[in-house]
Amino acid sequence: MPKEQTLEDARQSLTAHVAAKGAEIRAKYGPSIGWSQLKSILADPDCVRYPCELVFDAAPLLPDEVAFPVPKGERPEDGFRLCVHPYFSVDPARVPLLALYQLVVVNYGAFASPDDAEAFGAAALGMAREDYYAALCAMADEISAADLAHGEPCMPGDRIPAG
Repeated sequence: MPKEQTLEDARQSLTAHVAAKGAEIRAKYGPSIGWSQLKSILADPDCVRYPCELVFDAAPLLPDEVAFPVPKGERPEDGFRLCVHPYFSVDPARVPLLALYQLVVVNYGAFASPDDAEAFGAAALGMAREDYYAALCAMADEISAADLAHGEPCMPGDRIPAG
């Protein structure tokens, strides 16, 4: 009798699938994925399931958010605006790290988890997951309102001094 699939089995299957898709992107566009490769990836329907344009626009982002794909309409087929914080426009070589993380949401919607996004981006960039996650956190820290206001990075659990 076949084993019944659990939610955790499905989660692991999706994570393995997105990592394999990331590896396919690396094989096709790597080994280094920079700005020009990212533009090609965004235009490739084998890599990005729905139309997706990258814009440097912080208006739809939450505080301290570095990037987010905003739907252009009611259906995914209407496409997405992948909004990246304008702070990163001066260093386009780092934009692929942010964009690849968000492409999992474009391709898989609500089914995708942060673990899936890390697995996908790390595989596409040929990085260890821990290193990719650390790079994303460091980039987020660069635009953190608390960090900018106090001139030094905050560590998890730190309290921000008042005034």
